[in-house]
Amino acid sequence: MGKLIYSMITSVDGYVSDTDGNFGWGVADQEVHDFVNEYAKSIGTYLYGRRMYETMVFWETAHANPEHPPFIVDFARTWQAADKIVYSTTLDEVASERTRLERSFDPDAIRKLKAESDRDLTIDGPHLAAQAIRAGLVDEFHPIVGPALAGGGKRFFPDGVRIDLELLDEHRFANGVVYLRYGVKDG
Repeated sequence: MGKLIYSMITSVDGYVSDTDGNFGWGVADQEVHDFVNEYAKSIGTYLYGRRMYETMVFWETAHANPEHPPFIVDFARTWQAADKIVYSTTLDEVASERTRLERSFDPDAIRKLKAESDRDLTIDGPHLAAQAIRAGLVDEFHPIVGPALAGGGKRFFPDGVRIDLELLDEHRFANGVVYLRYGVKDG
């Protein structure tokens, strides 16, 4: 059975982007990228909303740019090898291999996908993740905290949700970024 993991780069004050949509505090250097690349190898399926998918589809062709360093190419290859599901009512078609389009988010379908998966799944994007969090589907939270205060914008966690967590792992990087891995505490 696969775990559903919610992971995004976030500011110290809990925003994945500021009020203008910027997320510059989250630009990963090679050390952070190498760490994420290793973690990404355990992911079998990415669940995206339209906006996050449109950001991430960059990785479909990133390997073809000879100017990209090996750690970028490594992540591109790992991303391409995983399945992707995009939840959107406005997207007409997907632009990457191993990707399917769903018009609505169905918690029961996600439960079934988790039960049938031998690899972990991630849900990326705060709006889609909020639906999974509220449905009790998320098993682990992996914020990657950048050294900045955004002061407002799109929040990592949705309002009105209370979940007790336990710290399972953490990692500090030289650039001030901190990776946190939390599991949902039982009852």
